[in-house]
Amino acid sequence: MDLIYDKMEKIHRYNREVVVTEKIDGTNASVFIDGWGEPHAGSKSRWISVKDDNFGFARWVEEHKRELRDLGQGLHRGEWWGNGIQRTYNMKKGQRFFSLFNTSRWNNGNVPSCCRVVPILWRGFMRDFDQDRILEELVLYGSAVAPGFMRPEGIVVFHTQANVSFKITLEHDGTGKWDK
Repeated sequence: MDLIYDKMEKIHRYNREVVVTEKIDGTNASVFIDGWGEPHAGSKSRWISVKDDNFGFARWVEEHKRELRDLGQGLHRGEWWGNGIQRTYNMKKGQRFFSLFNTSRWNNGNVPSCCRVVPILWRGFMRDFDQDRILEELVLYGSAVAPGFMRPEGIVVFHTQANVSFKITLEHDGTGKWDK
């Protein structure tokens, strides 16, 4: 009998930097830039096309492929949101946006003009993180991504050392959006 050793994974330190962003209620989307600089559209779980689209995201990628090449080779994840997608954020007909998740890469001002970046609400060490205060500010002042929209979804807490994200929603956090 051959024994296979299952190595224990590294345990990350809890008290490291976290980046808290607004959780946008749209649909998960991604752009993959291949080795030839060509953009490809994806949803949360599959590649999409103009013929098999997800809320018009593949069509948008096709229309903005020249600008999207500036993202550089690789996979770029974000949220496709706006009019007709989930909460709609009081957007007018046709107003939709792609907001990139990777704030450490894209908050330096090099974002292609057709893209946005999810808004950072707070950054600091985990020991200083006060989720109740941040959520209360969202309730009181509304969305940071769409000023004036008073029903934001919640926050995403990204732990930089563990490279893992957690979401906290203002509604149905204990059960999930679609649970009855």
